[in-house]
Amino acid sequence: MSACEVVDLLNGGEVTPLDCLDALEVRIAAVENVVNALPILCFDRARDRARRLLQQPLGCRGRLAGLPVPIKDLTDVSGVRSTYGSTIFADHVPEQSDILVERLEAEGGVVYAKSNTPEFGAGGNTFNDVFGTTLNPWNTGLSAAGSSGGAAVALATGMAWVAQGSDLGGSLRNPASFCGVVGLRPGPGRVPRSARFKIDDLLSVNGPMARNVEDTALLLDAMTGDSPADPLSLPRTESFLAAARSGWRPVRVAFSADLGITPVDPEVASICRAAAASLAAIGTHVEEAHPDLSEAHDTFSVLRGMAFAISYDALLEQHRAKMKPEVVWNIETGLSYSMADIVRAENNRAAIYRRMHAFFETYDLLLCPATIVAAYPASDRYVKECAGYAFPNYFEWLAIAYAISLTAAPALSLPCGFTKDGRPVGLQIVGRPRAEGQVLAAARALELLLDLHPTTPIDPLPPRHV
Repeated sequence: MSACEVVDLLNGGEVTPLDCLDALEVRIAAVENVVNALPILCFDRARDRARRLLQQPLGCRGRLAGLPVPIKDLTDVSGVRSTYGSTIFADHVPEQSDILVERLEAEGGVVYAKSNTPEFGAGGNTFNDVFGTTLNPWNTGLSAAGSSGGAAVALATGMAWVAQGSDLGGSLRNPASFCGVVGLRPGPGRVPRSARFKIDDLLSVNGPMARNVEDTALLLDAMTGDSPADPLSLPRTESFLAAARSGWRPVRVAFSADLGITPVDPEVASICRAAAASLAAIGTHVEEAHPDLSEAHDTFSVLRGMAFAISYDALLEQHRAKMKPEVVWNIETGLSYSMADIVRAENNRAAIYRRMHAFFETYDLLLCPATIVAAYPASDRYVKECAGYAFPNYFEWLAIAYAISLTAAPALSLPCGFTKDGRPVGLQIVGRPRAEGQVLAAARALELLLDLHPTTPIDPLPPRHV
């Protein structure tokens, strides 16, 4: 069943939150040992929360009404082991939840698990030295991407109806694409969060994931709203579920296979181009175009490095031996940048934002692949080359996602097809800043046109060569 259907049953008293938890516990027991998506379970805490919800009248239990939600293991849940994928915090149990978790619980969400993530969310493959590697259920020899890989796999295998994730350079969108589910990166401030490090961070956001667009919108509704604890947070102004169901259709959209900045696997590009072209069936004019994003690589590299230096410099001094090489490299690279580098990056980000804003004066949406490849072997730490181009570092293969992160625009990964060997492919749908409602409405229209639903949940499939 969809999350929206389950919430309707919960609101009608036909099932209880305890029934949902029982069903999830059975499903987790059946498949978790194969995919390693939800390594931390907290069913006792969840059942206590569910019983307290049952004391409230029907219809007064929040937007989620008792729907269970897993939380990514980068986000604190009070009384629950929260490791951030790092052996440094292997036994860490926070006393206070992140304000996002508090918001979800106030809306009737029941937290029952933490989803796996790479160490400190660094990298497009979900593995760490605490819990190991999360595997793609479409082919358990392949990566689930990252860093919200555990969340995406939990959804794809039926161990979750909805899931919280986070995204700096594609960490929601890449796993959604690899696993055949939906992931929405909202614009900065749309979803409040606790300010652990940089309080005005515009690159890293939290967002919803689900198996379809309406369920994604449902969870976004439960996440949003301003909070004095987050100076960037925006007030709740609309129902995103209503927006997804509104019937709004884009008039003119742009498609780009590569945004002018990255190689793309030809099969992935072809699948995404065909999906975008299908919008013509509802009267949308589709043409090939993209804004100028030529400074994206340097800009993102500097700003990402600065973020890692701000967040983890003290840990590097104390625990270098416990950090994976990519994390150490990120922090040291960030510390090596000069003020001139930071000035250049901030000026370029402003220029990119202005050009994207002007682009949306002509186009309602920008469409492109969510990732440049389909799922790759889980044993590979990252994608080293694509279409004959060798990447200079471990994250440049994510450029088609991180370039959009620089623009503050909302972006959604929608399942749009499969490669010939059965790997899911996601189409990235990008809208104007603060236009999450239009992105969801267009995604819902395209979801109906493509008619791929439902393809999940699935039982994990054994490893096979691709």
